[in-house]
Amino acid sequence: MAVRANINFRSPNRPLVCGIVNVTSDSFSDGGRYVDPKLAIKHALTLVEQGADIVDIGGESTRPGSLPVSVDEELSRVLPVISGIRQQSEIPISIDTMKPEVAEQAMKAGADIWNDVSALRHDKTSLTKAAELGCPVVLMHMQGEPKTMQDAPIYENVFCEVLDFLQSRITAALQAGVAKTNILVDPGIGFGKTLQDNLKLLANLDKLQEQTDCPIMLGASRKRMIGELDFSAPTDDRLGGSLALVAAAYYQGIAMVRVHDVRETVQMLRVLTAVDFQGKANE
Repeated sequence: MAVRANINFRSPNRPLVCGIVNVTSDSFSDGGRYVDPKLAIKHALTLVEQGADIVDIGGESTRPGSLPVSVDEELSRVLPVISGIRQQSEIPISIDTMKPEVAEQAMKAGADIWNDVSALRHDKTSLTKAAELGCPVVLMHMQGEPKTMQDAPIYENVFCEVLDFLQSRITAALQAGVAKTNILVDPGIGFGKTLQDNLKLLANLDKLQEQTDCPIMLGASRKRMIGELDFSAPTDDRLGGSLALVAAAYYQGIAMVRVHDVRETVQMLRVLTAVDFQGKANE
């Protein structure tokens, strides 16, 4: 199956900005807001206008405590949105799913990237399906499963354990026939991790990217850790913290950031790159 998008995930200037479109009723930040496909398509196209490089469509919540949905339900949520976006834009589209059946149908509808929080472990056919589709795939670390992952996460060394996991999944993907250039990784901020675990990973993103030798996609937008650091700020009041985490990714050379607030993120990155460029020009 041909992949539509030709994406350079290793931009030398700034992280790519991936805008989030949750077509769910129970996502932690915007659940229920875009369950109507027309609203979801409109929102995605707005994110494109705001400067998104990619839009990520998800039809099953993976917030802590969330419950799975059926393949048919997930398909009914995401396919009209992907098709609608593709009819009006050539923006690269990512499908956020653990299910190979959903990934395959999403590609047929116009998606280009498979973003899998289970790192192709959810189904025994996921690895071979990813190789067959020939698309870029994001492999994310998660301790446990969404329903229970935040009950009691524990690590001896979170960086080493996340690195070992990601390296093992990269190896599994390569052995299944996934091209190395099609593999991205995600440390899974907030997925079975404490605040201190998240902070340790965020402080070492550059090392994680270097040692996996794969581009990193960071998904930390509006995450609970921001509220934990800022007096329980609600999810719709975490813009400052979200931008701080994007800045941390920028200064560590991370490939992509997955965010809710595209316009503000793009603006900040434009300013950071302009200042950085001027500083280098004066050296």
